[in-house]
Amino acid sequence: MSGEGKEPQAIRKLQPGKLVIASHNAGKVREIAALLEGRGLEVISAGALDLPEPEETGTTFVMNAELKARAAADLSGLPALADDSGLCVDSLGGDPGIFSARWGGENKDFGHAMRLIEDKLAAQDDPPRDAHFVCALALAWPDGHVEWFEGRVDGTLVWPPRGDKGHGYDPVFVPEGHEQTFGEMDEPAKNEISHRGDAFRQMVAAVF
Repeated sequence: MSGEGKEPQAIRKLQPGKLVIASHNAGKVREIAALLEGRGLEVISAGALDLPEPEETGTTFVMNAELKARAAADLSGLPALADDSGLCVDSLGGDPGIFSARWGGENKDFGHAMRLIEDKLAAQDDPPRDAHFVCALALAWPDGHVEWFEGRVDGTLVWPPRGDKGHGYDPVFVPEGHEQTFGEMDEPAKNEISHRGDAFRQMVAAVF
């Protein structure tokens, strides 16, 4: 999908070479690199290039992913891939949503963020614990062209957290049809069903 708001056009293909992952989150960079393995790309993170993190002023996952991808492509002169993802809890009106990382505070303490969600649910009278993860990917080139893709996985929240794999809210999320949390799953198993895996399969089918 084109993020430029113009008439539909052929999706631009990504050529082998360097690709900036517009993230300073080591866990996310590792997960994305694994999903791109074997594609002829030399993956380098925005953190390794010492690129600043732009302020996420968008009102949707797609807008924030595009903002980050454009900034990294512009500053590095290389194609850049950005991910904006988050957890949406139905009983909390979709929160934390695009503010998922910010619920962890300045130190991005997801233990604190998971406890905050649980406290808000506990304050309600036996609310449903349905939730979903969303992942928006934006692939930007230095000339301003952008393609974007969006994936989703539905599930339920558990408490207390289970597992020390993955990152973010993974230890409290059980994907639909499974018994393990994302925090208990090995990375390949998680990637098969995750929101990020869904978005990447769309991207790979389109740009390679």
